[in-house]
Amino acid sequence: MGGFGEIKVVCLVVIVVVAAVVTAEGAISCGQVMSSVSPCLAYLQGSGPVAASCCDGVKNLNKAAATTPDRQAVCGCIKSLAPTVGAKPDLINSLISKCGVALPYRYSPSMDCSKIQ
Repeated sequence: MGGFGEIKVVCLVVIVVVAAVVTAEGAISCGQVMSSVSPCLAYLQGSGPVAASCCDGVKNLNKAAATTPDRQAVCGCIKSLAPTVGAKPDLINSLISKCGVALPYRYSPSMDCSKIQ
């Protein structure tokens, strides 16, 4: 009987450690970033206006990025996704202000996301 109880304790410890590691890495994925900003693609490519759904996604993404690791993850995703979808850096920066979101930095293809707080 003692062996079965020890196995349960070990399994519980492993689950807690795995959950802590996943949480520490940041909860926001590039899939979530893309989903949030997908209504903005026409604007970011220079071929359309800023839609209300676009600003809703930008605002929700900004609210979700509550921690430094989350903000760094979002930055890294935007940095890697922007060129693949044809987003223009100046339009990325103007979108932030058009949607009424305040960020302490401006997007640049060469920015170092590890320095974002």
